[in-house]
Amino acid sequence: MDRSLETAEGADLVPSAEEAELISKADGTDLGSEVDGTGWSWEYAGYKPGDERLRESLCTLGNGYFASRGALPECAADEIHYPGTYVAGIYNRLTSKVAGRRVENEDMVNVPNWLPLRFRLPGGDWILPDTANVLDHRLMLHLSVGLLERRTRYGLGDEGVLTLRQQRMVHMGDPHLAALRTEFTAEGFSGPLEVEAALDGGVTNSGVARYRDLDGRHLTHIHSGTSAPDTVWLRCRTRTSDIRIGIASRLTTDADVPVTISHERPYAFQRLTIDLTPGRTVTVDKTVALHTSRDPAISDPLHAAVDRVGSAPGFDALVGSHLTAWAQLWRRAALDVPGESGRILRLHLFHVLQTLSPHTADLDVGVPARGLHGEAYRGHVFWDELFVLPYLNMHFPEVSRALLRHRHRRLEQARTSARAAGHKGAMYPWQSGSDGREETQQLHLNPRSGRWLPDHSRLQHHVGSAIAYNVWQYCEASGDMEFLHTKGAEMLLQIARFWADKAVYDDSLGRHRIKGVVGPDEYHEAYPDAGAPGLDDNAYTNVTAAWVLARTLELLENLPEPRRRELAERTGLDGSELERWDDVSRTLHVPFHEDVISQFAGYGDLAELDWHGYRGQYGDIRRLDRILEAEGDTVNRYQASKQADVLMLGYLFAPSELGSLFHRLGVRLDEHMWQRTVDYYMHRTSHGSTLSGLVHGWVLARCRRSEAWTFVQEALQGDIADVQGGTTGEGIHLGAMAGTLDLVQRGLTGLETRGGALWLDPVPLPELSSYGFPLRYQGHWGVRLRLERGLLEIEVPSSDASPIDVRLPGRGVTLQPGDTGRLVLRD
Repeated sequence: MDRSLETAEGADLVPSAEEAELISKADGTDLGSEVDGTGWSWEYAGYKPGDERLRESLCTLGNGYFASRGALPECAADEIHYPGTYVAGIYNRLTSKVAGRRVENEDMVNVPNWLPLRFRLPGGDWILPDTANVLDHRLMLHLSVGLLERRTRYGLGDEGVLTLRQQRMVHMGDPHLAALRTEFTAEGFSGPLEVEAALDGGVTNSGVARYRDLDGRHLTHIHSGTSAPDTVWLRCRTRTSDIRIGIASRLTTDADVPVTISHERPYAFQRLTIDLTPGRTVTVDKTVALHTSRDPAISDPLHAAVDRVGSAPGFDALVGSHLTAWAQLWRRAALDVPGESGRILRLHLFHVLQTLSPHTADLDVGVPARGLHGEAYRGHVFWDELFVLPYLNMHFPEVSRALLRHRHRRLEQARTSARAAGHKGAMYPWQSGSDGREETQQLHLNPRSGRWLPDHSRLQHHVGSAIAYNVWQYCEASGDMEFLHTKGAEMLLQIARFWADKAVYDDSLGRHRIKGVVGPDEYHEAYPDAGAPGLDDNAYTNVTAAWVLARTLELLENLPEPRRRELAERTGLDGSELERWDDVSRTLHVPFHEDVISQFAGYGDLAELDWHGYRGQYGDIRRLDRILEAEGDTVNRYQASKQADVLMLGYLFAPSELGSLFHRLGVRLDEHMWQRTVDYYMHRTSHGSTLSGLVHGWVLARCRRSEAWTFVQEALQGDIADVQGGTTGEGIHLGAMAGTLDLVQRGLTGLETRGGALWLDPVPLPELSSYGFPLRYQGHWGVRLRLERGLLEIEVPSSDASPIDVRLPGRGVTLQPGDTGRLVLRD
């Protein structure tokens, strides 16, 4: 048996028999594969400074409340290492002077670093991997149990060899706890070893090189103290948002030596000296508690942290409860996919659950696009929940509900933004942080040219449609009519009101148009040589706006009459406004050229790009916009997209629903026209976003199956291979990771939740033809779907819930609780 999870006392740090049963039931595999690393561990061998940032992101540990990057504890932040820790929803706003302008930005805050633990021989230098002789180094992320293990052998010259083994957890059971166990073993020498642990309050936000011209000093009023002979604390607050942070650290050892404490602002130090003898292991445990003033049911974050760490059990007991919490998560959500694809999908699910766990249901937070794994995008919330919530809806609906409530709490701010722009309804921001105002930067840096450029991506108003889509999808999957009829209806109404007001009637077309927007493509922000930003009639924007209007009208028609009257009274909604919504929902303009859907009006008039020439000159042209700008050109002149735009319609809507939408708009869209549209944009997209491969793989699985796997592979490899060239080290791409999970859950199964039924239309993709997963659907816990080469099996667990209506093309079946249905699929 693999001893990679062995404790200092020689007992395997593996699940108990009960926990093993929980995990093995979660994924249908035997426990051996859980602990021997086959498919359930992510391992890095050798110390490679150039890979450290990527490893730190992919080895981040979190629990939905906070997360810490997988940095080595003895290493401080520098050009190689970045030990960031982030608490969900903790932001701070600072003003910087950039390119002669004062620019305000709100960032997710890098809170005090709890990890530091370093060591040295008396009188010697600290032993660090960048300066000492590293004989061997392995880093192992154990997905099934949520532990990061590290083994390093340092050569000490004539002194011998020091073997270091560490295990780290951010506790999934208690969201405020984390722990680090360090085991020291001497080989060929005896003598003392000095160990120093610390809490570091001097951290800044400096993990993204292109942001370093901005002020990153978010913490102030840093103080530390001692609460017990083995416990220190540190408190601080954010500079403008005034959020108080308290952190306490307990240091213990199995060696009979005292812990000495000192305070040197901004640090709190704990030191001890242990005696090493060859072959004998000495263990040092560091247990940490973290609280902020945003936490419920506390009086003071510092007192809460000190009390919690004081009552926390030892490392072994913490591991036991941590394993139980992870076993329960895997039981509810694990995908059973064979081979390397399954291994990558487990890693993706692991990081989704570390960012958005059941603990998130108690928080007022959104979906940070880069997880709690780094500082890219400043920790902002975009539209990534569009790719995340469909997966969560069918496993952790309570988390989806919390994320939608986060949006509802900011509905009034969205209405304020719409009024400021001269519109009715709610205009949700493209980027947001703490309070729902627009946080999109005014300037962005092109690292290739070194120039700061205006940023117009705030014109991506389609984020409102994404929020409405998520409300609808959540309520269909969960059956949560209470949310749909209250908060959901309020959001849909105001988003629909915004689109109806923004649409303008064009007499020459006899249709309504939406002008001055930016679509999901993001490359195109303006017409060539235009004096103002914005594009007209982005097809994705217009079609999704029509969908929002149609769904909101349907919802209002079906609301209980007392609730409909309440809503109309509160919002001033009347029949004439509803008539306009219906008219706009049927007459929004969808532009075409060359018998394909135009990305926006005038797209077909743009110049063709010399794709072959640019690939030959630059190789990787994913960020074509930066290349062209550095040449003094602009991507606005060309038919070149960063990522899927028009094709996003095929991602959101099944073919039948998309056809119905176009029919409602009075526009013909047949299968051949959609195929031509797919072909057209496939040859004009640079895939400068990790989401692009995901969307293309999803769409191609339905219409050009032979080419789908190339894009699915790109989506799977996006972060682990860092295909965007260094971006993963700044934080994982949460939407792309969750999207690959949903590709298996909904994309390949054709699974839809609508009309009170589960609709299935599986795609026989050869490379992913056998897979299974549990799901939670309208009160049914643990419904299991299994696709096995032409056979679909659906198992409904026994309960007192209502039967499930399952529908496939041309047929249907009703499954009672306790039933198992086996359906032969037609090719």
